[in-house]
Amino acid sequence: MNGLKAVIQVENKRIRTPEPIQKMSKKGKVLVAMSGGIDSTVTAMLLHEQGYEVVGITMKTWDYANSGGNKKETGCCSLDSINDARMVAVNMGFHHFIVDIRDEFGDYVIDDFVNEYMAGRTPNPCVLCNTHIKWSSLLKRADMLDCEFIATGHYAKIKEANGRKFVTKAKDERKDQSYVLWGLSQECLNRSMFPLADITKPEARKLAFDWGYTDLSKKGESYEICFVPDNDYRGFLKRRVDGLEELVAGGDFVSPDGTVLGKHNGYPFYTIGQRKGLGMAFGEPMYVTEIRPETNTVVLGRVEDLFRNGMTVGQINSMKYEKIPEGLEAVTQIRYNDPGSLSILKNNNDQIEVEFLSNVKGVAPGQSAVFYEGDDVIGGGVIFGSKRLGNAATEEQKMVNLPTV
Repeated sequence: MNGLKAVIQVENKRIRTPEPIQKMSKKGKVLVAMSGGIDSTVTAMLLHEQGYEVVGITMKTWDYANSGGNKKETGCCSLDSINDARMVAVNMGFHHFIVDIRDEFGDYVIDDFVNEYMAGRTPNPCVLCNTHIKWSSLLKRADMLDCEFIATGHYAKIKEANGRKFVTKAKDERKDQSYVLWGLSQECLNRSMFPLADITKPEARKLAFDWGYTDLSKKGESYEICFVPDNDYRGFLKRRVDGLEELVAGGDFVSPDGTVLGKHNGYPFYTIGQRKGLGMAFGEPMYVTEIRPETNTVVLGRVEDLFRNGMTVGQINSMKYEKIPEGLEAVTQIRYNDPGSLSILKNNNDQIEVEFLSNVKGVAPGQSAVFYEGDDVIGGGVIFGSKRLGNAATEEQKMVNLPTV
């Protein structure tokens, strides 16, 4: 790559000789979201090397000191991560800003997270944050700093057809993050860049190493929710809702036919597909198949009771088309690591009725449903409810258990 500076040794760390702050690029000015992790760092480096005028920004979304969890502060909002992001900006010679958006984040994302569990649903806060907080905050700051574009370290691509931009899958299928970007508007997509679209995670690590960031190239990844660093969402709910345990304790576990099987600790502490942690032995594997918050009831069934072949999806964002075509055949993904299932999409006012062509297990209200046409994201929405449209689970499907929770 052109323009690389000499690598020097400082306290056993290979870093680049700092460059002067860059000014006015013919390619444009880009605001890069920098978490201090390898992906956003390589994103900033790539754009810098390509000749863009880079401005780094790190958003403080959560205060670990007030979280009440037991895990050490290690996420994207930790002091170490902020310092890592700033170090890269200083070494590469571009401006870096830290923005406190804790109030924006907390009022929207955390309140929604709590409210969804209290409504018996399983939320996806990362999607909500991308759609309503991060991109909004980035665009607002980009305007303030006269940046034409914003860039993030997501593994995804942006394509254009018929006058519309849409997300499509990245080169690295194992790291593809198109699923969590379904909510981005045309305004957001028109100004967004994903420089990692055509490189793999190992390639990103090698780039960081070659650029002199040996420690960063070995940095691990966090798959936890940023404001639940100990991965204990139940404990988080208890700390956020006064008297929650007393309020919801003593509800009934019931079978699909309504037979009472025992008592549970409270409906918000269970998720669709959960098998472990039920607190009772039933003589055979039993799974959470339905949550009824209005009666504090949790329905348990066998693995075949998890299968559905229809669902209703709301809060639709149509990305590839102005309106999702009626009867479109698509692959629908119902969770991040779901390989997707062939389905038919039918419009129902402002919602989409999804008819799966084979049975799907573990459809969880509150999670995101994302529709694909090949690698292209057609659009997505939030799962409102699931249905059985008459097809029974096959014997082969009955043999496959859900991942335990």
